[in-house]
Amino acid sequence: MKELMINSEILFWIAWILLPLIIEIIPSIFNFFLLIIKFFKKKKDHIPELFPEITIIIPVYNSAATLEKCLESIHESSYDNRLITVFLVDNGSKDDSFSIFEKCQMRFSNLSMQWMTSNQGKSKALNKALFNSRGKYIINVDSDGRFEKDAIRNIVIRFESSMGIHCLTGVILTERDEIEETEEFLLRNVRRLEYLEYCQAFLAGRNFSSEINGLYTLSGAFSAFKKSTILQTAMYNSDTICEDTHITFQIKRQKKKIELCENAVFYVAPIDDMAKLYTQRQRWQVGELEVFHMFYSDRLKITNVFRDIDFRILLFDHTFAFPRLIWYFALIALSLLNYSFKTVMTALLLIYALYVLTTFLYYLNVCMFLKQFKEDRKYYMSKILYIFLYPLYNLFTFLLRFMGIINSINRASSWKTFNFKEEWKIFTDIVKKDFRIKKKDKKQDDTI
Repeated sequence: MKELMINSEILFWIAWILLPLIIEIIPSIFNFFLLIIKFFKKKKDHIPELFPEITIIIPVYNSAATLEKCLESIHESSYDNRLITVFLVDNGSKDDSFSIFEKCQMRFSNLSMQWMTSNQGKSKALNKALFNSRGKYIINVDSDGRFEKDAIRNIVIRFESSMGIHCLTGVILTERDEIEETEEFLLRNVRRLEYLEYCQAFLAGRNFSSEINGLYTLSGAFSAFKKSTILQTAMYNSDTICEDTHITFQIKRQKKKIELCENAVFYVAPIDDMAKLYTQRQRWQVGELEVFHMFYSDRLKITNVFRDIDFRILLFDHTFAFPRLIWYFALIALSLLNYSFKTVMTALLLIYALYVLTTFLYYLNVCMFLKQFKEDRKYYMSKILYIFLYPLYNLFTFLLRFMGIINSINRASSWKTFNFKEEWKIFTDIVKKDFRIKKKDKKQDDTI
């Protein structure tokens, strides 16, 4: 009996500690050291004697509130305005976006800007601008953000320094000032955690993926291409809400190199509220599953796990989502079985401590790569205590993504994603309907 209990304890620790240690913790530690090596061994980019002409494409949809700030950041950038052409592609805006464009034409007269109209969705709007683009490189950005002063220049320098690179994705960070101006206590802290998330996602996660040629997706908010490369693809696809991931997979299928440009930063507004966070993560998750189906529906072979890094990422993020969710909550249920409450709590605390450790290691990585962005680095470093909350935030966003997997099973893809309140109303309506049917059936049984 004693031997049986010992074996049971061993199985417990293997299942609940060693598995996450092997699958997530140890790879994170490996990533940490690889990024340290990259930071100290990275060669300086070669600055070209002559900078090329480029095109910046900005899809516009009801962007009156943010468009001027975006265009101002292009005008005030360190890249020569004479070498920039800006295409603003409107996708059926119903606000004063065009008036803002006219105002900016007068204000930034030395910056070439053109307005194009396309009412067929974001993907077709982007494609229309691509066909009319000029210059050697094309940069796509969202209209609700702004460039860091040297971001455009650094993107072009990276391209010119390594002719083997065909596409680059920049670093997305949220606006520090807007975060700290948030009055609501809970939302302000969620926004701070979101800032940490973006820093770690780009300057640690994607930075590492870039080093092993495993960058999963170009950021739709800030991505750049060689014009000759993107025109050889099928362009942006309108059959998915995750067109940035789709174009990434197209380019990777051509064996073209995609990297992160870690010194090119684009600032976006922090999340509006919890409902927006919910719909955003749902949309990301559903879009990734759509792209997975498009590219892998006829290639679901176990051998792809060993030879295709994108397949491994998708498998871990989606297929393993169900056992991971069970793993998170089954520990609590185990306290009702033969395992002592002390053992279960020890396991939970140990797992939490390991995740805090990996968050801290990534925190150090981010601090290194933010070195030239002094204000961002200072702000990020001041949030060191949030590394103790970050694993819980990660669990919360994972649950949102998991709900996206469930919703993708029986719901058509759409940019209009239900928020949590709408989801709850659907749920309560179904419950009320079921109870009405049950009540009606009971009355019929009583009559009989």
